[in-house]
Order: sequence, then C-alpha cells, then structure tokens
Amino acid sequence: MKFKTALVTGGAGFIGSHLVDALVARQVKVFVVDDLSSGQKENLNPNASFTKLSVASPLFGAYLKKIKPEVVFHLAAQINVRKSVDEPIKDAQTNILGALQIIQSAKEAGIKKIVFSSSGGALYSTAIKPPYTESSLIHPLSPYGISKRASEMYFSFLQQVAGVPVVCLRYANVYGPRQNAKGEAGVISVFSTMMLQGKSILINGTGKQSRDFVFVGDVVLANLLATTKSVTGEYNIGTGKETDINSIVRKLIKLTGYKLTPKYKAAAKGEVMRSALSHRKAKEVLGWEPKVGLDEGLKKTVEWFKRKI
Repeated sequence: MKFKTALVTGGAGFIGSHLVDALVARQVKVFVVDDLSSGQKENLNPNASFTKLSVASPLFGAYLKKIKPEVVFHLAAQINVRKSVDEPIKDAQTNILGALQIIQSAKEAGIKKIVFSSSGGALYSTAIKPPYTESSLIHPLSPYGISKRASEMYFSFLQQVAGVPVVCLRYANVYGPRQNAKGEAGVISVFSTMMLQGKSILINGTGKQSRDFVFVGDVVLANLLATTKSVTGEYNIGTGKETDINSIVRKLIKLTGYKLTPKYKAAAKGEVMRSALSHRKAKEVLGWEPKVGLDEGLKKTVEWFKRKI
C-alpha cells in the first residue's frame, strides 16, 4: 500500500530511528512518539514530528486520534530480557498496555495498517532445534517473551474484530549503529563499546550460547516491505544462522584491537541457549531476505562506535 503519513513509536530508539530516516527519505510525513527511557534525542530525524510520550500513557490514545496516521510502526517497548525477569510488572505496563492503547484507538484514528516489532528469539520453545519457523512451538521463558506474544494475540484480535491489517515481525538479535550500549540488551554494542574503551568484558555463562544476528538496515527493509503488500500475520526476520557469543567476541577483538582477556560470569536467568530464525516465509511472501553479512555488519557497527567514543 502507498501511504503519506506514519507513526513510529520508539522512533528515537535504535531500530526506530533508522526506520524514521528511511521513511523521511521516501517523503512520508513521520510522527515519532518516544518517552526517551532508552531512546536518545540525538537519534531523532529533524524532519520528523516528535512528541515525548509513553505509549502506556492515558494521553497516547487521544494523540493517536489527533494525528490519524495511515500506518503505525509499533517499536516502543521494554526490550531487556533480564529486566523483565526482575520487574515483570513494568515490562507488562510498557509492552502490553502500549499495544492495547493502539488497539483501543485504531479504528477511530483511521489506521490502515499496523506493523508490530515482535521477538523471535524470546518466543520459541527451547526444546526445538533451531532454526525456528513461524509454526514452531511457542513457549517463552521470560516475561519479555510473554509480553510480546500477548501483544501479537491482541493485534490478531484487533484484525478480526475491526478489520485493521496487522503484520508482526519476529526479530532475531538486531545489531548495528546507534544501538544503546547501556539501556538495550545488545551484546555487540556493549562489547564493542567496552573494547574500544579498553575496559574488561564479562561473558555470560560459557559463551557457547548462540544467537541469530541480523543487521538493522535489513530489519528496516522488512518493515517497509510489510506495508507494500496486502499481507498480514507473523514473519521471522533473521538470517537462519547461529553464531555463538565466543565467535562474536573473537571477531570484535580483531576489529577493535582489544588487548585484554575476556572473563566469564554466571549465566543470566531466562536466557535461551540457542536461537536462529528461518526467514523462508518472509522471503516467499514479503520478498525479504538479509543482505548484510555478519562480518560486514560488524565492521560497520564498530566503525560507528569508533566515531562516537
């Protein structure tokens, strides 16, 4: 579908700000809502209309009805798995209530499509061997994963009762420039920053736990493709490849010239040992597949952090 206006919740954040840039470049009028709890003002595109507001705020519904965006890209979330384990109520307040605010106001606001940023790594059962498909057993181990699945189901409800088309994009581990090394659970951004600063790094568990790392530019493309076709449903956005944390550390050591020896600590609660997402469905239906390889993506990411430090 062609659209002229869009709202990006979490548009000052890591993925959201890259998406805003892409929309502005396509001459879409972009509204951004972000409470700046993890997003940063410096990420904001000056050509987007920014409002500091939480999606869980009672004021958010009225705001949505006022601006009447054609498309909503819902990225605002509490995304730290470990924090969700420690503070499940706060996690639900942001992640579930934020989705419900959009759902409650969607019809009146005249929204024509919603693209929801969900999770792949935190949803699927660890009893299954990766790569996971969209039909793999869902069994989240953390409140974060539970909140993402609950939001998917609420959006499915909206589509059924109000006819508002929804696409849920289940991301693998997204990385790239602008990822917050403090507030967001991105191992690549955290380790890149600490290595460039010459600080000692601590690896959770054995470092043999694997993840599917997908570059932020590829994730932005998936969001755009989700609006160009009359499609709905859930789609994995990942590379289908597992890379263990020890391998990531070795690659980053080479790129940063890090001289210290990494140390290990006890594994975190609620953390899965293996994860990878098959993107076959996204390729067949959305025409999406990852374009940026891990080595290229890591190089781009480290170069960005070098300029920041």
